[in-house]
Amino acid sequence: MNDVVIRAIEPRDRAAWEPLWAGYNTFYGRSGANALPAVITESTWQRFFDPAEPVHALVAECGDRLVGLAHYLFHRSTIQIQPSCYLQDLYTVEQSRGLGVGRNLILAVYERATSAGSPRVYWQTHESNHTAMRLYDQVAERSGFVVYRKMF
Repeated sequence: MNDVVIRAIEPRDRAAWEPLWAGYNTFYGRSGANALPAVITESTWQRFFDPAEPVHALVAECGDRLVGLAHYLFHRSTIQIQPSCYLQDLYTVEQSRGLGVGRNLILAVYERATSAGSPRVYWQTHESNHTAMRLYDQVAERSGFVVYRKMF
């Protein structure tokens, strides 16, 4: 595999980003009848390029192909003055898994968080995502928190 470059997403990446986004959502059961409405995808895409938005995106590029994505955002916290960085979405194409793409995307988010003055990057994954958790256990520590939610 050629060298992988991690970079900020660009408007020209839309067509290559969409299959990654679809793959990520499919992995978490958001496809077919459960697919996200197109307006959410469009809004997410627009936020990446709106300087007033705290949402950002990185892509992993191998040659002329995108092989991964990371979406992250900054938000305030009640336990620190500096912003927290939430790594919301992380995905690599199946053929690129185990080759360091996910790790490099996470490390790039760490760099951006540090540059933004954030002392904390955190994320969550499904308890069944054992493959990803093997990587996560190497680059971060488990917080021990359990996530609760109520959908309306």
